[in-house]
Amino acid sequence: MTTRSASLAIWLLILGLLPGLPGETTAQEIRPVADSADVSSADAIIAAVYDVISGPKGAERDWERMRSLFQPDAHLIPSFPDPQGGYVLLFETLEDWIEGAKGWFAENAFFEVEIHRVEEAYGHIYHAFSTYESRREAEGEPFTRGINSFQLLFDGERWWIVNIFWQGETGSEPIPPRYLP
Repeated sequence: MTTRSASLAIWLLILGLLPGLPGETTAQEIRPVADSADVSSADAIIAAVYDVISGPKGAERDWERMRSLFQPDAHLIPSFPDPQGGYVLLFETLEDWIEGAKGWFAENAFFEVEIHRVEEAYGHIYHAFSTYESRREAEGEPFTRGINSFQLLFDGERWWIVNIFWQGETGSEPIPPRYLP
């Protein structure tokens, strides 16, 4: 391969137009195989996330199922108000988030349900503002709510989560009516 053709191959790979070079690891090789029902649609993959993270105190979550939903470089990005009036973002890999969540779920019941969604799609990308309520019991009253911003990719065969970025509702920033049922 000439230097010019090698450079072109690298740029095509970066742009996602080349499937990969020999010896490279693909997302499917480093993630558990997903249940096809979980990744068959944007609806299904979002529902699978809510299902995995919900459960009673001490219940072991299906972390392999969770891993099977995410692209290897995906992030979970909570945003928090800071004392100066802005926001702080915490960029976590899926593994970092899982490690932090394990201890919290061991001590806390947590059920999160989607109550409304606003979505946009173009080609192979999809975005959803998924309004959620969090509860301590499956059918209990919500103790908090907010919006999960899901960024998804359809690779021609299945859906992948690229990122989940979220903000909890605050007294000074209530959820706008267009994001509520």
